[in-house]
Amino acid sequence: MSGTIRLTAAQALVRYLAAQTTETDGNEVPLFAGIWAIFGHGNVAGMGEALAGARETLPTFRAHNEQAMAHAAIAFAKQSRRRRMMACTTSIGPGATNMVTAAALAHVNRLPVLLIPGDVYASRRPDPVLQQVEDFADATVSANDCFRPVSRFFDRISRPEQLLASLPRALDVLTDPADCGPVTLAFCQDVQAEAYDYPLAFFAPRLRVPRRVRPDERELAAAVAALRAAKKPLIVAGGGVLFSEAERLLAKFADAHSIPVGETQAGKSALAADHPMAMGAIGVTGTSAANTLAREADLVLAVGTRLQDFTTGSRTIFENAACRIVGLNVQPFDAGKHGALPVVGDARATLEELGRALGDWKAPDAWRAKARAGRETWDREAAAVLAPTNAALPADAAVIGAVRRQGHASDIVVCAAGGLPGELHKLWEAGAPGGYHLEYGFSCMGYEIAGGLGVKMAAPDREVIVMVGDGSYLMMNSEIATSVMLGLKLTIVLLDNGGYGC
Repeated sequence: MSGTIRLTAAQALVRYLAAQTTETDGNEVPLFAGIWAIFGHGNVAGMGEALAGARETLPTFRAHNEQAMAHAAIAFAKQSRRRRMMACTTSIGPGATNMVTAAALAHVNRLPVLLIPGDVYASRRPDPVLQQVEDFADATVSANDCFRPVSRFFDRISRPEQLLASLPRALDVLTDPADCGPVTLAFCQDVQAEAYDYPLAFFAPRLRVPRRVRPDERELAAAVAALRAAKKPLIVAGGGVLFSEAERLLAKFADAHSIPVGETQAGKSALAADHPMAMGAIGVTGTSAANTLAREADLVLAVGTRLQDFTTGSRTIFENAACRIVGLNVQPFDAGKHGALPVVGDARATLEELGRALGDWKAPDAWRAKARAGRETWDREAAAVLAPTNAALPADAAVIGAVRRQGHASDIVVCAAGGLPGELHKLWEAGAPGGYHLEYGFSCMGYEIAGGLGVKMAAPDREVIVMVGDGSYLMMNSEIATSVMLGLKLTIVLLDNGGYGC
């Protein structure tokens, strides 16, 4: 494709995003499902004009709060298993800094979102411009520099031709399984409206399918040897299992080799609750079934998890002095945590190769029996606290029980902060993969309703139940109005805790 086309920088950005596609369920679909926007000083003239002309290829959604719309975009990406994503554009001042918290949330949770805050004039002719943050010692600083430590990739677009290098790099980060996270392109407001002759080839359609990294032969061999030597192995399933679409393989692997599975907050729903090796939640907010096994385990296969403090009980849950950790993760930084034996690779691809290498090996029958007995004991304990009490002031568990009894297997529960995540981690049983959507990497108050909106956009055919305490509700409930405006139904269960009580 030869030749050029004259576009404003904002038009070029929008056209490039609209040309990116991905594959889900065997179908090629737009990579970007849309862009959230609250227009103001710094993005209305450039980005606003460009988006107005691209309604059919890149829909624009309006929210009521910039942090909330970024939460919705992030939740959409998580529920889409990072296969699809959204972008967000704001003004240069408070609109931009409102998104910094959401950027941190996406950074911690390894979730893709493209943030496009407006920025000051590159020409500096109107200096200082309205909402400009002035640094007395550095004239290049703007409010958007706050995004640097919470972005996987950051760039300030001060010339229209910079998009030719910056946009491909941004998309490489957003779609990389290991480096995935928020990308910030601070877009100088005068540059948004500047014209440039862009190569037509730059806008050629591009199919982006996540790569599946295969494990190194030596790392795989070491992991196989460690598993074969284990008498009491345990799998800790993290969010990487779902992102890799490895839940069916995990179920087959755990059953074939008699390895019990405990799930992190991000990994919950990766294994069906009635699977013979499903022990439920693990860690500080875990079940007695999973945590009892964790204390005895002599080998832990950590699959797609960051092994944060709630999962490991601040490094106390694995009490067996002989316990070794095998870290199966696509990101080397996570694979080697806690002195683990690293196996860097995609969860599904690596579990497949581990299964073949292990052959008919399985853990001792006594370990499998202990796991099942522990799960049966836990199920009785959980049933007792989930049962109706008719109490005037029910506990969180009783509320969860009531919601579960009224729900369906395909429902998705959404939560983020306060006491509820601990109760839900133990007591909620997801009926299908993706049925448990907890933002517990950053545990950000105010995520719940906005996140529920993003989840509903990603899974419109499933019922979305947002469970939220009064503190988070009062902190950010504005996206109820957005859900009504967009015709996206949410069921919101509000627990009055008397003001930030648990």
